[in-house]
Amino acid sequence: MTSPAERYADSKRRAARQAEFPALEDFMLDVGFDLDDFQRSACESLERGSGVLVCAPTGAGKTVVGEFAVHLALRAGERKCFYTTPIKALSNQKYHDLVERYGPDKVGLLTGDNVINGDAPVVVMTTEVLRNMLYSGSAALKGLAYVVMDEVHYLADRFRGAVWEEVIIHLPSSVHLVSLSATVSNYEEFADWLVTVRGETEVVVSEHRPVPLWQHMLVGRRMFDLFHDADAARKHDVHPELLRYAREMERRIEMTGRSYGPGHKGGRSRRWQPPPRAEVVDRLERSGLLPAILFIFSRAGCDAAVQQCLAAGMRLTDADERAEIRRIAEAKVASIPREDLSVLGYWEWLDGLERGVAAHHAGMLPAFKEAVEECFVNGLVKAVFATETLALGINMPARCVVLERLVKYNGEAHVDLTPGEYTQLTGRAGRRGIDVEGHAVVLWSPEVDPRHVAGLASTRTYPLRSSFRPSYNMAVNLVGTVGADQARDLLESSFAQFQADRSVVGLARQVQRNVETMETYGEDGACHHGDFDEYFGIRVAIADRERSLARQGANQRRAEAVSSLERLKAGEVIRVPQGRRAGLAVVLEPADGGFGEPRPLVLTQDRWAGRISPADFPGQVEVLERIRVPKHFNHRSPAARRDLAAQISATGLDRHGGGRRGRRGAGGGGHSGEDAEIALLKVRMRQHPCHACPEREEHARWAERRHRLQRDTEALRDKVAGRTGSLARTFDQVCAVLTERGYLAGDSGVTEAGRMLGRIWSEADLLVAECLQQGVWDGLDPEELAAAVSMVLYESRREGDDRASVPKGPITEAVDACTKLWGEIAADESAHGLTLTREPDPGFVWPMFRWARGEPLAKVLASGHNYDADMPAGDFVRWARQVLDLLGQIREASAASAEVRDTARKAIKAVNRGVLAYQGEL
Repeated sequence: MTSPAERYADSKRRAARQAEFPALEDFMLDVGFDLDDFQRSACESLERGSGVLVCAPTGAGKTVVGEFAVHLALRAGERKCFYTTPIKALSNQKYHDLVERYGPDKVGLLTGDNVINGDAPVVVMTTEVLRNMLYSGSAALKGLAYVVMDEVHYLADRFRGAVWEEVIIHLPSSVHLVSLSATVSNYEEFADWLVTVRGETEVVVSEHRPVPLWQHMLVGRRMFDLFHDADAARKHDVHPELLRYAREMERRIEMTGRSYGPGHKGGRSRRWQPPPRAEVVDRLERSGLLPAILFIFSRAGCDAAVQQCLAAGMRLTDADERAEIRRIAEAKVASIPREDLSVLGYWEWLDGLERGVAAHHAGMLPAFKEAVEECFVNGLVKAVFATETLALGINMPARCVVLERLVKYNGEAHVDLTPGEYTQLTGRAGRRGIDVEGHAVVLWSPEVDPRHVAGLASTRTYPLRSSFRPSYNMAVNLVGTVGADQARDLLESSFAQFQADRSVVGLARQVQRNVETMETYGEDGACHHGDFDEYFGIRVAIADRERSLARQGANQRRAEAVSSLERLKAGEVIRVPQGRRAGLAVVLEPADGGFGEPRPLVLTQDRWAGRISPADFPGQVEVLERIRVPKHFNHRSPAARRDLAAQISATGLDRHGGGRRGRRGAGGGGHSGEDAEIALLKVRMRQHPCHACPEREEHARWAERRHRLQRDTEALRDKVAGRTGSLARTFDQVCAVLTERGYLAGDSGVTEAGRMLGRIWSEADLLVAECLQQGVWDGLDPEELAAAVSMVLYESRREGDDRASVPKGPITEAVDACTKLWGEIAADESAHGLTLTREPDPGFVWPMFRWARGEPLAKVLASGHNYDADMPAGDFVRWARQVLDLLGQIREASAASAEVRDTARKAIKAVNRGVLAYQGEL
């Protein structure tokens, strides 16, 4: 109990604060709860007229500061606030929240899909919409006082991050910027940059999680705390009992592998099997840790996990919950035709949902994902198997987060999770106001060291790295708005250049340290017999020449594989020597002779039918036998596959070929005689005085270290040279390409074509503009236009596969003309040291053509290229919506002919049906 004097002093402080921050006091009455210290501090800075950068963990309540900016704009009257988010789902959610508080007349929404009350004093929008408004000088910017940039750490995003920097740089100086970010480790650097481009900016950082997070590991069927207590967590000291049990498990696995021996089941020893997913969910339920999000970094893995839970008879819901789940699901899919629901696997999905388990990934239909989100937030669905995209998306907290693996595929390779990614994923655990604590569980496996997990859990390194780079659209807009010289200055003020200039200082220091170290290595490796640097140079030359010859041999063997695959005919029996499909196979269809590498369709002795590629062969493909393939053979029929596979077996050929793996023919890199250059270098090496030194190999080790450090130092010097003024140089090259192609006109600025390019928002902006300028899409029907434009947007999830087929006729001509144009642009870019325009991908042409022609969804999804089965509905909807967006831009493009604009209008109508006509609840 406080004394009267303390209560009096407290009331005086409160009165003083009310007098200093009247708007904040009003706002607090409106929100109905006390603000945390960091929230109050940020709101006070905002009311004082400063911009703010707020860095706090997921779920800490950063958005309260953004909502206070909305309150300030409405309170002042005649002033506006724009609330920007990185994705449409977040925009929709924030629009709902603000409408609930302030009413629909005060709040608007602008996304690629929706325009609702765009002139309202408060407008929620995606960041790209605001960027486009700034470049077009939209009248809606009049009276703009506050811009909230939610999830501002998105500026590190490889594909879209530049948009955030463009907005921050171009916003009028009178606008107060509220930047809301996840906890980043270089917030001081980001804040320093914000001060240089935006003026006064207060930084408010909170490391405190409102709901404490406990870290665990599940080893087999036993759950362990990762740390014994908070003190151990600070020191990264793993719980000794966990370490002991993990070592014991490793010993057991090793012993089991030995006892089965190397010959067990075709030479494989028994591998560690993680606990079944249904068992993991069951374990979480018994520990009271549901609802949970279980992160599996694979779409197929998420779907398989749900099936495993259903197969195990799992049911996590009662009758009332099931009824409510069905009501939500039916409301979400009400506008989707019944026949499409069956194709989409609706009934199987609903069965899982009603049992309380669901998947969540980008391959799902948006309506299905929204139903999962709503059911989970309402506590109806108890276990969601998700890819990491959920961690970047809408507000969907859980009591517990489970990480099945600590490795994920980043689009190019399998890489370890970074501490920042680990923090972001586990940040979902712990629902404010519901859970007393959150829990993160990592599944143990022999590859996962508990000490590594402890490092991830305890490290707070999530640096913000700019991904900003000039694009064609950005260049014409900048030159058109402020002129070329000022545009260059604006680019120099980007966060990317700010970081590059700072990093140059560190790189230059590193170069100096390396030079000093190399001198030391030179002294340690000196040889009294002669010049060891000269001797080591000969050894390096020999190694380089051997590597070069090995590469030539590999290239020659690949060329042999390609040419022999191109020559294969139907009925020829071959042996696939390696990979998952190793063994005998018969050719069903020869390679089609189109673009890309040859990929004949084959049937293996194991009854698998599919396309093989040169990657499956280490050299020339040998034809072993010929058998008859029925004229209209249907490789999708199990009975037909079985009969033909029996014919392959009847040839009596050995499926493994007696070890004749990858024969090396003449010129295949065999030992037909030593290379003359290598022989000469070896003679010089043996004659060198240092070759006779008894400590030769010790000297060589020092020389090798020095050689490696020399290489690293040269790379660092190149980086220093490249980073100084790098953006301005890139911008000049982009402008040179645009001037050559008639989009910029030297001193007079932007041409008519350039103004049209400035209204095209696409990664392939210049290619789209060129297609319109050169009439590539003239004379096409609506369904043909929709199909043809899809190739500049679509990007296959798999690299390096053969080019997709396209419908014959006008579409083929349009596709070929577009590809030819891209080749010309790529040549121009290469001449200027640029790589901005990705090669167009026709993999979505068939699905788009069929959909725009009104064909059923089942047929459309079956025509997807480069998928093992049907194209996922979520992928189809995502790409089709991008096609709709581009068609909308073509409809307004000044360079397009009246005929093409009219066709684009009709194409939009043809495409926008069925699952695409569905909009999330607004």
